Amino acid sequence: MRVKSEIWVKAYIRVCYGEGSVALVVRRGNSEAGAIFIKVNRLDGHVVLYGPAPAGLGNGNGDRHWICSLGEDPVIETEVDSYLLREANFDPDFWVVEVEDREGRHFLGTSLVAV
Repeated sequence: MRVKSEIWVKAYIRVCYGEGSVALVVRRGNSEAGAIFIKVNRLDGHVVLYGPAPAGLGNGNGDRHWICSLGEDPVIETEVDSYLLREANFDPDFWVVEVEDREGRHFLGTSLVAV
């Protein structure tokens, strides 16, 4: 069984703070099952966006798995904002957590999968 989105987000923010980075919810989604996007802001105008991996790419145990939504290389922030605006037209119940980390750390551990 998957942890509710709101609980996962709260725990993730604590992990980020524990590692010395700032993380905040910039868009609140459905507390039960809203998709979650992680926006890692390097504070130089460039960001990397992590989003939910498509079904079947994970290990099937209910854990969350992530992909680089716009590629692994940092892009300008307006590209990410445009992507999220398009996502809002498709699914208005998603979360966005923004992590401010000059090193670009995502704190997602080994749950990042290649597409």
